[in-house]
Amino acid sequence: MNKKPSALHEKKGVSKPETTSKMSAEKIKINRAKQNSVDEFVSKILEGNITFLSRAITLVESTNAKHQQKANAILERCLSYANNSVRIGITGVPGVGKSTFIETFGKHLTAQNKKVAILAVDPSSSVNKGSILGDKTRMEQLVIDKNAYIRPSPSGTSLGGVSQKTRESIILCEAAGFDTIIIETVGVGQSETMVHSMVDFFLLLKLAGAGDELQGIKRGIIEMADAIVINKADGENEKNAKIAKVEFNRALHLYSIKESNWQPKVLTASALNKIGIKEIDTMITDYISLTKKNKYFNYKRNEQNTFWLLSTINKQLEDNFYQHPIIKKLLSQEIKNLEDGKTTPFSAAKKLLHHFTNTK
Repeated sequence: MNKKPSALHEKKGVSKPETTSKMSAEKIKINRAKQNSVDEFVSKILEGNITFLSRAITLVESTNAKHQQKANAILERCLSYANNSVRIGITGVPGVGKSTFIETFGKHLTAQNKKVAILAVDPSSSVNKGSILGDKTRMEQLVIDKNAYIRPSPSGTSLGGVSQKTRESIILCEAAGFDTIIIETVGVGQSETMVHSMVDFFLLLKLAGAGDELQGIKRGIIEMADAIVINKADGENEKNAKIAKVEFNRALHLYSIKESNWQPKVLTASALNKIGIKEIDTMITDYISLTKKNKYFNYKRNEQNTFWLLSTINKQLEDNFYQHPIIKKLLSQEIKNLEDGKTTPFSAAKKLLHHFTNTK
């Protein structure tokens, strides 16, 4: 008597065909094992080689000590070829249409034979630190444009809506010949301020008719913005966008004139229908022209360099403190003392800092 097979029995599967030949697999292994020199990296980046540019940014973003050493050497060599682009920061709440706007604006620029690099920062999970990095999939036309480069990066633990290594990535992109750098920041609200310290022009995207108008009229973000663009100004929302434009214009005139002598503008746009994009490009060109003429452009770049010098020192000191073997051990003890009520946060901090400064 034949035993009936269980409904859960496993059927023999179809063998998967070999997609990669042994020769190709071996070639991939050799290429991965090959370590290109700093000279090769710099030479290829200056030629505009996207593969080497991407690999260099990966080295910059790495926490591996050897990678950091190599990345610093590449950055130093590329520095003299940098500072020749217009840096634009674009921010706004999730759902405002940042990716669609950047793609439309980017295509407008590449149509003028400009080379555009987009450094898109994706929010990282606070739990597993992972990011989706889906900006390339949202910019389907721009990603295949030969004059455009899109580099998504995780924000990691960095505050301010930008990756810790965004500034270094800007230098590499400029050395590779990109004349326009667009930084798309994480849409997390008013903590997105660090982007302002690394761009020439700061553009805030807003929505109309979504209860977003009053939320947008806040001193911090308004004072930083060089322009407000009310996106999705099309269809039934076009009327709301015009009303929001008037409200934001009124808000902008409540503030004193900027150090750059630029009066921030409010424009409406429909990235989907490619409306208002040319006017935004003209506005940014006017801003760059004005600030270069009155010397504010270089003044701001110098101020930003000082800011990042101090920020880098603070970050390095923080890393050195937490990575110190003695501090690691003492920190655990002091946390236990806090839990047992044997010390205070201030006393514990003073003790740890004392040990750190005396064990150098």
